[in-house]
Amino acid sequence: MVLLSNDEFLAELTKLFQKARIAGSVTMTMKRYDGRTKPIPRDGTPAVNNPSYKCLLRAQHKSKKISTVVEQRDVEKFTTAYSNLLKTSVNGLKRLKKPKKKAIATQ
Repeated sequence: MVLLSNDEFLAELTKLFQKARIAGSVTMTMKRYDGRTKPIPRDGTPAVNNPSYKCLLRAQHKSKKISTVVEQRDVEKFTTAYSNLLKTSVNGLKRLKKPKKKAIATQ
């Protein structure tokens, strides 16, 4: 897994979406991240609220994996860039055909 900066992540994600158009799919995961790589054992007391949580984003296409950590102060800027990327990249979706309801015979 390669940890990239936010701008590099968006650039690589664009490339992953382009590769996925030909064959395959891109899997995205997003979760809260507190900056630790190993868990700290608890002694039974409640966890202290850490106001400096970050957001960890991961993307995978076949065997290629990329990730980035978004700081709190950069969330708004990143989400706007990410949503613009999704709008431009996810336009080839096929519309699902809904099954037609059978007409009830009226007498």
